[in-house]
Amino acid sequence: MEDKKETPPPIIDQLKDYAETRIKLAKYQAIEGGSTVAASIIADVVIIISLVLAFIFASCALAFYLGKLFGADWIGFGCVALLYLIISMVIKMKKPGIEKRIANEFVQKIFKS
Repeated sequence: MEDKKETPPPIIDQLKDYAETRIKLAKYQAIEGGSTVAASIIADVVIIISLVLAFIFASCALAFYLGKLFGADWIGFGCVALLYLIISMVIKMKKPGIEKRIANEFVQKIFKS
């Protein structure tokens, strides 16, 4: 009798190759999705930092302008502080709606890719 090594049928080799290819594809898709989300978040953080800086400088400019109009810098800064207090109260009242919108945007950004 001949010593024959049993070779698996070609279909099994193809299934193994297919499974390996699917695993690689899933890894690449996960990497692509994660890098897209990370890049988007980094860009958003840079934009937010720029907007905060612009907001701070605009607030100072407004405070000094109002101070010049009223004749005292402290009055200008007090008016700006009062304006921010009013804005924060409005935001506090509308907090649930704002949180829901922010959460929806974040979820859309994650599942966009």
